[in-house]
Amino acid sequence: MPPLPDPQVLARVDRLELEARQVVEGHLAGRHRSPRHGFAVEFAQHREYAPGDDIKHIDWKVYGRTERFHLKQYEQETNLVAWLLVDASESMRYGSGARTKYDVACSAAAAMAYLVLQQGDSVGLATVAGGVRGFLRPSGQMNQLREACRVLAADPYPGPAALGRSLDELAGRTGRRGIVFLFSDLLDDVPDILAGVQHLRFHKHEVVVFHVLDAAELLFPFRHTTLFKGLEGLPEVLTDPPAIRDGYLKALNAHLDAIRAGCRGLETDYVRLRTDADLGRELAAYLQSRRGR
Repeated sequence: MPPLPDPQVLARVDRLELEARQVVEGHLAGRHRSPRHGFAVEFAQHREYAPGDDIKHIDWKVYGRTERFHLKQYEQETNLVAWLLVDASESMRYGSGARTKYDVACSAAAAMAYLVLQQGDSVGLATVAGGVRGFLRPSGQMNQLREACRVLAADPYPGPAALGRSLDELAGRTGRRGIVFLFSDLLDDVPDILAGVQHLRFHKHEVVVFHVLDAAELLFPFRHTTLFKGLEGLPEVLTDPPAIRDGYLKALNAHLDAIRAGCRGLETDYVRLRTDADLGRELAAYLQSRRGR
């Protein structure tokens, strides 16, 4: 007889599935077009503007060169595959409040899964930590949401994410072109991260990076002598936070700027998710901005 499922794991699966539905139904339903009109479109060609055409499709760069109005035309792609890549490394365990970074990443991934499945497309999932750990092949069935939540209910793994290597491995397993949503704190070398994203882009995937950060990581609110526990093989450090705050924030902002600039150069959307923010509102704001583009 197979072992009975762990009740705590089942409770986490149920909670994730319920939260995904609540986020979508409370914030995202009706806030953007179907993936076939919002996510899965590819530029096909230009044609000259004709009276009555929607001016939002005018290519102003072409106008600047030719002083003539041309519209962008797109090919719609059916049977979209959305891949959810969730960083399950040890640093994702951190949380200064009620939710860890991994909690937020899993909730966001589950919400996007529900959204895509609800609109008739397929979802695949991978958790990564030093390579691919959990893997779920794409499916368009609604029970895929529960399967995704089951994979996400596992605890993060000890050790680093090694995102560059993990993304390289995924690029060879994701098959035909789709859209890849990456949920990670991106605590890795920026060149390695961007090389992994570039590999996905080389395979014609669109990539959206959801950068999950804890409020304390961004604000560094510590005031008294603090023992910082190392994660992913790093040692413990006893320090005076006010003495290092300026240097820490300078290094953090340089890291964030490099990631944002790299994503922009690779035509990759960059979205920050804070652990203390309203997740539904943050996702809705991104989808609205995407629809506007």
